[in-house]
Amino acid sequence: MASPRTQQALARLADLTPRQIVAELDRYIVGQADAKKAVAIALRNRWRRQQAPESIRDEISPNNIILIGPTGVGKTEIARRLAKLAGAPFIKVEASKFTEVGYVGRDVEGMIRDLVDSAIEMVRQERESEVEDLANEKVDERLLDLLLPPPNADGKPAPANGAKPEPAPEPSLVGAGEAGGVFVVSASGDVKQERGSDAVQDRYKRTREKLKQLLLDGQLDGREVEIEVTPNQGPMFDVFASQGAPEGMENFTDMIRDMMPKKTKKRTVKVSEARRILLEQEFQKLVDMEDVTADALERVETLGIVFLDEIDKIAGEKSQMGGPDVSREGVQRDLLPIVEGSNVQTKHGMVKTDHILFVAAGAFHVSKPSDLIPELQGRFPIRVELKPLTEADFVRIMTEPENALTKQYAALVAADGASLEFTADGIAEIARIAATVNSRMENIGARRLHTVMTTQLEETLFDLPDVGDKKIVVNAAVVREKLKAIAEDEDLRKYIL
Repeated sequence: MASPRTQQALARLADLTPRQIVAELDRYIVGQADAKKAVAIALRNRWRRQQAPESIRDEISPNNIILIGPTGVGKTEIARRLAKLAGAPFIKVEASKFTEVGYVGRDVEGMIRDLVDSAIEMVRQERESEVEDLANEKVDERLLDLLLPPPNADGKPAPANGAKPEPAPEPSLVGAGEAGGVFVVSASGDVKQERGSDAVQDRYKRTREKLKQLLLDGQLDGREVEIEVTPNQGPMFDVFASQGAPEGMENFTDMIRDMMPKKTKKRTVKVSEARRILLEQEFQKLVDMEDVTADALERVETLGIVFLDEIDKIAGEKSQMGGPDVSREGVQRDLLPIVEGSNVQTKHGMVKTDHILFVAAGAFHVSKPSDLIPELQGRFPIRVELKPLTEADFVRIMTEPENALTKQYAALVAADGASLEFTADGIAEIARIAATVNSRMENIGARRLHTVMTTQLEETLFDLPDVGDKKIVVNAAVVREKLKAIAEDEDLRKYIL
């Protein structure tokens, strides 16, 4: 049975029907309806499995997906948006990196360890957001104690942190019974010591309230306080935990770190910096990391998504000559048990991969999905072919998504106090040039729009700070004037577009 917090994460999926998931993906990705439908069903099945009878729940395995299509059509973006929508642990892995020199089979399991680390960070941020208000209150109190130390037991106030105590007044000026002292905060936030009051505690509380208001208003951010911090561990631990270290070395490193005495040192920092440091310390006290780790491991096993990009790079035609194909097939065979379901040892505990959803993607320009070994093909039963983008798709990409390129560049230009406007014919001309260049050269999909837009606006963005406030209009005539020579020159186009 899933823990209450994992059930909360699954409850968010209950409100997302496949149709709603597709509609959410449509906000950022143009076209590719088949791919969106496939991943929406796969995501909904995560929730459906948890509603199934317990006797059959573990028997229901995820339907892993292969997204087949040229580069730049939205394969990676679909997986990334899907994970963000579900609030699920997500990791993107380049399958081709496992064919590099120095590859060993254990490295393939590194994707699951990275997924666990990602899940722990995600759950930790959730827990911190739950206790953020309480942590900020505690930080305010600690900062007030540093700025205005409480009076001693005998009624005498301690000196303010970082401030020189005021000289004691002459004995003749202090009346009988007025040997105690208090702190008084001026309108500017300065703390001064004042003698001659019987109600030390009352005056202290009133002064503390005034100081707290100044602190909350940010008027004391420039003041300096002295706090205790734990310095970072030495380089010895970095060597032990370096990439490629043998399995188990991370646990050994943690054990040594726990055995070492916790040293602290004092630093004098501004209040704004002290707030950040103290907030981290309060989060460490309020958030139970053992509970976070247990929850993260369960999330990984129940909701985890691994996106295997460039899977076509480990698929090659069968070769009788050995060479790199042996390495590629070895990677595929090492992926098999992880995709099928196995136990992977991480420094946080054992992780079962039986119900992790694997989404693979590849352009398959040179190789074909059938070039994968049959066992691995069988682990990805759902295959979706993404369509190449057309000129009409480019127009939609530049206008419809919430993060459209035209909106991104308009925001960049607005930072310098200018405005950028794309006319309909200007967008159509950019789309036409991008489609034309893709057809004549390597087809890199929507990424071609980045190169065309960057070339179009390069001089504008360079001169913008010196020109000042102005309105920039990009229409078809401007685009043709700027890009005509480049688009027609084969050599220039090769290097610029």
